[in-house]
Amino acid sequence: MSTANLHADDEAIVAATRRWLERAVIGLNLCPFAKAVYTKEQVRYVVSPARTPEELLETLMDELQLLSDTDPAKVDTTLLIHPFVLQDFLDFNEFLDVADAAVEDMHLDGELQVANFHPDYQFADTDPNDISNYTNRAPYPILQLLREDSIDRAVEAIPDAEDIFEKNIETMEKLGHEGWDKLDVGPAR
Repeated sequence: MSTANLHADDEAIVAATRRWLERAVIGLNLCPFAKAVYTKEQVRYVVSPARTPEELLETLMDELQLLSDTDPAKVDTTLLIHPFVLQDFLDFNEFLDVADAAVEDMHLDGELQVANFHPDYQFADTDPNDISNYTNRAPYPILQLLREDSIDRAVEAIPDAEDIFEKNIETMEKLGHEGWDKLDVGPAR
């Protein structure tokens, strides 16, 4: 089980998240859509001080509304980093239903969606140390708020977008645990 540095300040938390985004997500091309918004500086990084799921839900709803109200040319996606709550992956995974319900309750379904990353991410029916899990591992628990229009445009622009998941598994298997460790994209220290 991974342990994030809960004494890191917001700047260090964002720096660790950016390093993960640069080296793993973009560097390994795990998300071929990420480079464009990153290069255009359209990624919003928010470090939530939430200590309870209820506080995180409030922050999530505020950020969903802000993203909905903001010009996509300024902010296309938000990384809501929450280092102090939902450290346990099972608790985090259960919260995803709450996040999806918030999108629906706010009448933002079809406009926004929530993707997720966690230091201990684990796909169903895999061993916790299976390298495939690392496609969704991040230094801290993260809820990524995405615009569905942006996803649709990106999918249209990328041939074989439906094969991304399988390609990511192949990438991780070639990289292996040693290669992942060399990326140095774990929790801020």
